[in-house]
Amino acid sequence: MTMSDPIADMLTRIRNAQMVRHTGIRVPSSKIKVAIVKILRDEGFVEDYRVTQERPQPQLAIKLKYVGERKERHPVITGLKRVSKPGRRVYTRVSEIPWVRSGMGITILSTPKGVLTGQQARRLGVGGEVLCYVW
Repeated sequence: MTMSDPIADMLTRIRNAQMVRHTGIRVPSSKIKVAIVKILRDEGFVEDYRVTQERPQPQLAIKLKYVGERKERHPVITGLKRVSKPGRRVYTRVSEIPWVRSGMGITILSTPKGVLTGQQARRLGVGGEVLCYVW
């Protein structure tokens, strides 16, 4: 099955799984999706991930993260927003990288130095395509 925006599909699957309190999800794997999920893990938004070598397409298994006890648990990710889409690409300079929720969230960018958070891109002095916001 072909889709026009696989990154938005992955973000929507994460959002939907957290609404019904699933512990994990599986999505078709790609290099950019693995890079995005690696950032989410490093920033503490998801617990872990792994790439399974299945045929015909490798799968990306993501373990979602929650806080609180059994009945009172809440997802760590309260919001995901896809910014740059296939129909409308959004690029930014290093001086204009947006802050998400006054620094409480992260911006994920695709830069010439790889997929980075907004903070890492500012430190390296590079801009790029704004993929999504996470808070």
